[in-house]
Amino acid sequence: MILSRTTQPAQTRLLGGLFVLSGIIALGMVWYAEHRLQLAPCELCLWERRPWRVLIGAGALTLILPKRFAKYGVFVGLLCLMTSIGLAVLHSGVEHGWWPSPAPECRAPVFHGGSFKDWMASMPARPNKPCDAPDYLFGLPISMTETGGLYAIIVFVLAAFGSVRMLRSRR
Repeated sequence: MILSRTTQPAQTRLLGGLFVLSGIIALGMVWYAEHRLQLAPCELCLWERRPWRVLIGAGALTLILPKRFAKYGVFVGLLCLMTSIGLAVLHSGVEHGWWPSPAPECRAPVFHGGSFKDWMASMPARPNKPCDAPDYLFGLPISMTETGGLYAIIVFVLAAFGSVRMLRSRR
């Protein structure tokens, strides 16, 4: 079956919309968990939000760019989703104690000698939550990090299938 040229822009718009909507849902969920459920994010949690912000931008660009350049927005969106999956794996490994956190903010500051004033100056500006202390939602034994990773995988699979369809429709 040969797809007409008019189906390609619709497929591109769907992918752009998927990126924008999935990013808004992900950031809305963490906003809800932080501000309504009063769950404090750790430094790795804050790292995990960055790809979703970029994904919203990539989706918006995919929606507004001409169809010949929209594929670049889709490519950036797929990279953002892969980054999100990788960060979720990294954070899950820290939560399970498989490896230490790469973020220096996740470790307690070590202070050797000096005055009380020096000790207070070495403290972080805001209290940190340890990166190896998972938060569980919905009464399930799946941490919020793992839930976010599964969500990123689902969105990635949907976007990958959509991008394959988009590329096939160009032929």
